[in-house]
Amino acid sequence: MQEIHGGVTAAKGFTAIGVAAGIKKNDQKDMAMIYSEAECRVAGTFTTNVVKAAPVKWDQGIVYGNKTAHAVVVNSGVANACTGAEGLGYCRATAEKAAELFGVAPEQVLVASTGVIGQQVPIDKIKAGIEKMKPLLSGSTAAGTLAAEAIMTTDTVKKEIAVEIEIGGKIVTVGGMSKGSGMIHPNMCTMLSFVTTDACIAQELLQKALSASVVDSYNMISVDGDTSTNDTCLLLANGEAGNPEIFAEGEDYAKFMEALNYVNIYLAKHMAADGEGATKLFEVKVVGAESKEQAVTLAKSVVTSNLTKAAIYGRDANWGRILCAMGYSGAQFDPEKVDLYFESAAGKLKIIENGVSTGYSEEEATRILSEDEVTAIADVKMGEAFAAAWGCDLTYDYVKINADYRS
Repeated sequence: MQEIHGGVTAAKGFTAIGVAAGIKKNDQKDMAMIYSEAECRVAGTFTTNVVKAAPVKWDQGIVYGNKTAHAVVVNSGVANACTGAEGLGYCRATAEKAAELFGVAPEQVLVASTGVIGQQVPIDKIKAGIEKMKPLLSGSTAAGTLAAEAIMTTDTVKKEIAVEIEIGGKIVTVGGMSKGSGMIHPNMCTMLSFVTTDACIAQELLQKALSASVVDSYNMISVDGDTSTNDTCLLLANGEAGNPEIFAEGEDYAKFMEALNYVNIYLAKHMAADGEGATKLFEVKVVGAESKEQAVTLAKSVVTSNLTKAAIYGRDANWGRILCAMGYSGAQFDPEKVDLYFESAAGKLKIIENGVSTGYSEEEATRILSEDEVTAIADVKMGEAFAAAWGCDLTYDYVKINADYRS
């Protein structure tokens, strides 16, 4: 597997673009489109929030029903959530406009939105944006980057990645883009992710691969504990690579899964690192666990602890907060057997051994915690299972950003 430059346009046959359609202020890019002339098999995973935005409902109908698509239309600035029948009607109107221009069925156009909850989308601007984007669609890397920029809300950086693998003597590409900075919490998090591939793979396996991949990627990140109404991850496969169809689990499926996991974990980690107001990526690894479930529960509990996140911001090796978060997680373990380390580019330091402080140097701990990426490693000494979760520090700027988000 090789990482290459690009995103959603890296795979053969996919085009994209991002433009300013007037939804946001100050002529900011606020609409994106992905298109494949070849019909794509599609898979998707969605928010677990009971309150689901209209685009989520529209896309679920396609993923669970039609299972094929040609295009994705995304807007940022307005979430089209809690908008009733009118909001769902605007999803159909968006899909119908794109379908008219591309000569496909409306049920083959996926729709996604992100932004403020409770507002109706400006459908006239959405339709005009689709007309503006169609002639600009391109398979270039630059066009994919414009799309990645157009889906951003409070994000500070674009998020895109692509990799190549060889399957059946053919080069297969998997590329993706995502957005997410706030309202991010495990179990699909305002997280949007779009992954494209030219692999030829059966739809059932495509869905199985995506459902498995989100478990160790998007479901293992948290910024603020809020699960969004709009979380959507879509995976489109157009078969343009020409590899023998992957129709069963085996070596080819394993290679595809490796590439898909790489892309999704990369996007997930970069969303966590770009959490609203964040200054650091905070990674939590639990090793020596009795089971994967136990490791996941412990890692998530630590990465979502506000007290721990605040300590990471302050470069304070307050390990009691980590042990405390593990203790209320619901997972059973012996705290008197836990070893805890802090690690970063500045080094690795054992903080506690068998539940007791090692008498470590506070100065060295502060130096390690001063890096942009910081990892806490907890060894519970119960088995061989492992899990990693990703989050960020909790800063003053998080409150500032969310106190006046609508204005």
